[in-house]
Amino acid sequence: MKIVIINSGSSSIKYQLIEMPSAAIICSGMIDRIGLETSNLSYVTKTNKIEKLIPIANHKIGLEKIASLLMDENVGVIKSTKEINAVGHRVVHGGSYFSNTTVINDEVKDRIKQLFELAPLHNPANFEGIVVAEDIFDSAKQVAVFDTAFHQTLPVEAYKYAIPNFLLTENKIRVYGFHGTSHKYVSEKAIDYLEKSSKIITIHLGNGCSMAAIKDGKSIDTTLGFGPMNGLIMGTRSGDVDQSAIFYMVNSLGYSLNEVSSMLNKQSGMLGLTGFSDLRDIESNAEQGNKDCQLALDMNAYRIKKYIGSYVAALGGLDAIIFTAGIGENSSFIRKLVCTDMEYFGLELDSDKNELRSKEIREINLPQSKAKILVIPTNEEIEIAHQVFELLSV
Repeated sequence: MKIVIINSGSSSIKYQLIEMPSAAIICSGMIDRIGLETSNLSYVTKTNKIEKLIPIANHKIGLEKIASLLMDENVGVIKSTKEINAVGHRVVHGGSYFSNTTVINDEVKDRIKQLFELAPLHNPANFEGIVVAEDIFDSAKQVAVFDTAFHQTLPVEAYKYAIPNFLLTENKIRVYGFHGTSHKYVSEKAIDYLEKSSKIITIHLGNGCSMAAIKDGKSIDTTLGFGPMNGLIMGTRSGDVDQSAIFYMVNSLGYSLNEVSSMLNKQSGMLGLTGFSDLRDIESNAEQGNKDCQLALDMNAYRIKKYIGSYVAALGGLDAIIFTAGIGENSSFIRKLVCTDMEYFGLELDSDKNELRSKEIREINLPQSKAKILVIPTNEEIEIAHQVFELLSV
């Protein structure tokens, strides 16, 4: 079964063509900076690698470029889109409607649209990817895999807010959690590596960031809640902020609710603290003496440390922490900041191992560390492919 995986972001498309059940990656790539004159396009197969800057105005044009490359007579890997059996889509917010991988129909699309305001940076882009893929891969099954699904195992004391009960029972306001596809993938890899069901904390650090406390393979707590904005400090999102500050901004400073929402989603986090949203720029400027950048990095690590402490309490111990996603996998600096002075939790970092780069699972703790410190590259696309294949093979 050939499955195209589409991970459509607000200005990007990550994609893979995967043969299942072998999970062989036939091709992969991404397009980012969609909407600009200098969009980046990459396309990688076993025999070809293409990288170029071209103007890509929107997601429809981007997906058409991808389909064209897949069928190109020189570098293509299929002759027709009819060869594609299914298209798996990452959808960030499934709300209370979706707790499992789902074949997409008109009702499913309507539900995804209803959740736009709960994930304004993500669900609209995910929806656009679905609509365009339906047109391009018109003979394939379209399947949605929801980021919120993995966290459906949260106990009520973790997912319920201390607000009037009817807001949960009637309006479904609760913790949903996100990045579930990534947390599920790396936690399963860790359990295999540790050769036991474990008490694990997964730390997904990218432009969006979240953590999860995972006990015996099940998520029991997570930092993102009703929407994908609270918890850790992110690229442009604020993470935790006192609700009173929002009321003050609206009632005393004259901001509208839409302006506050836009500020907390798009103008806060590392961007609001430093003027940069890319961690590589922030680390570079911190090394050159930029105090705002250094403080932002310290704040970022401090927030992660606080959640490690609370999750060790929730788990009743700790076997391992896992760093994953773009920043978690590649920033030795952030990993060092997080793991410094954490011996109380049994975490002792090996500074030399921390500097190594690899696409494999790697252990970066000292031999005497009571808890493992692991770096596990995430692969949301492979996880989505597995879930799509399992659904359609029943």
